Amino acid sequence: MQERLSNTEFNMMMRERTKRFALSIIALSDSLPNKESARVINRQMIRSGTSVAANFRAACRGRSKAEYFSKICIVVEEADETQFWLEMLRDSNLSNENNLNPFLKEISEIVAITTSIKSKLRSNS
Repeated sequence: MQERLSNTEFNMMMRERTKRFALSIIALSDSLPNKESARVINRQMIRSGTSVAANFRAACRGRSKAEYFSKICIVVEEADETQFWLEMLRDSNLSNENNLNPFLKEISEIVAITTSIKSKLRSNS
């Protein structure tokens, strides 16, 4: 049987996970072609991908449940936007689909987890 993490343990695990994801997005950006279309998508992807980690970290520092909820809403929005930019890279053939699959899988999981958190917080208020 799987042991349930405390809220503090879960938040620490997600802080690290989103930070690792942000660092991997930065590394991915260096592998993109030097084309204007790739640069535009790259800037947006880095901004939203690092924002996921920054806002999850800020949520953990929230002074109230309302502030935590507000930051989680931003995390969901930024994660979804990052997923969009990754899909744009894939669909425009600016990056190899096999190269993008791990990023798409991870951001899909982050979207699902944070959407679940948001839903639970909304139903508890």
